[in-house]
Amino acid sequence: MFAVIMCGGSGTRFWPASRRQRPKQFLNITGKGPMVVDTCDRLASLIADERVILILGKDHREEAGALFKGRNVHILAEPVGRNTAPCMGLGALYARHLGSEEPVAFLPADHFISRPEAFLADLESAGKLAANGGIVTLGIVPTRPETGYGYIRKTTDTAGSDAASAYRVSAFVEKPDLEKAHAYLNSGDYYWNAGIFVATPETILTEIEKQLPGLHEGLEQIALSLGTDRFETEFKRAYESIDGISFDYGIMENTQQPVYVIPSECGWSDVGSWESLYALRGAERDSDWNLAEGETLLIDCEKSFISSQGDRFVVCLGLKNCLVVDTGDAVLVADMDQSQNIRKIVDQLKEKKKDALL
Repeated sequence: MFAVIMCGGSGTRFWPASRRQRPKQFLNITGKGPMVVDTCDRLASLIADERVILILGKDHREEAGALFKGRNVHILAEPVGRNTAPCMGLGALYARHLGSEEPVAFLPADHFISRPEAFLADLESAGKLAANGGIVTLGIVPTRPETGYGYIRKTTDTAGSDAASAYRVSAFVEKPDLEKAHAYLNSGDYYWNAGIFVATPETILTEIEKQLPGLHEGLEQIALSLGTDRFETEFKRAYESIDGISFDYGIMENTQQPVYVIPSECGWSDVGSWESLYALRGAERDSDWNLAEGETLLIDCEKSFISSQGDRFVVCLGLKNCLVVDTGDAVLVADMDQSQNIRKIVDQLKEKKKDALL
C-alpha cells in the first residue's frame, strides 16, 4: 500500500498560532510533534517511507524538507492550492509513476488518532477491499451528536462474508443541525466523514477522467513531464490552469464505482478548533477544568484554555469558559463556544490587509 498525505489547508480556526507560513499541520498541536510528522510516523508499521507521498503548498516545501530530512518520503509542492480532488489526482498520478498498481490511502495531515493500532487495522482492511475495485472510506463511529462534521450513511449490504464490517455507502450527508445529528447518532446507520479514502491509482484517475475532464487533461499534461527536467515548469503551468474542487463534490457525489465504508473506532479527532483541542487534552486539565500552557497564572478561573506561546507572562482572573492565546505578536481572547468562528477573525484581517498577522 502507498499513502498520500494531504498537507494543504491554512488551519484558520487555530489562529493566531496557525498562520499562512506555518499552518496547523506543521505545529505541535497535540504534544506529539508536528502533526504531519505524527501522521507519517503512525503509518510506519504498515507503509514504508518510500511509499509515502506528501503533497503540500510551495511555501512549506523547505520546512517539510527539514522535518523529513534523512527520510525517503516523496514531497510534492503544489504551486497553488486547488482543493482535495486535484490533490488526490496528483497523488494517484505520482503513485502510478512510482510503479504502484495497489491501493493508495489518502489521508489528511492534521488529524489525531488515539488508537493507532485500530486505525492501521482498519486501513489494512480498506486496502484489501479496494484492491478488488471501488472506493473505500473509513467512517468514524460517532460518540456524540456532532454538527461540525459531514456524515456517511451506510446500507445494510456488506462487502462479502470475508469483510462483514464493510458496508456499501448509501450517501454522503452534509453537516446536520443538532436535531438531525441526534437522529443520526441514535440510528446507528451514520458515521463521521473523516475524509480518508482508499483506492487504486487507476480507480481514482478513471473517475477523474469521467467526472472532471478538465482536471484529467491537466493531470495528463503533468504525467508527460514526470521524471524529466521539464517537470517543475509543466507542473506549474498545468496545475495553475485547473479548477479547484473537493473530492467529495467532484467525485463521490456522482461516482458509479462501488463505495464502501468501514466503521472505525480508532479514537479519531480532526482537532478542528481550540475547543476540540481543549476536549482532547482533558487529562491535562486542573481541578477547575482549566488547561494552561506556557508561562501563566490562573486565579478563580474555570473551564478555560490559556496558552502563552510568546515571551509574556499571562495572568487571568475570574475567567469562565474562555480561550486566551498569546503568540507574542497577537492575543486572542474569546468565548470558548465561539472557537469554531475564529475564521471570521482571519477574514476581517484579510479585509484590513493585516498580512503580517495572517
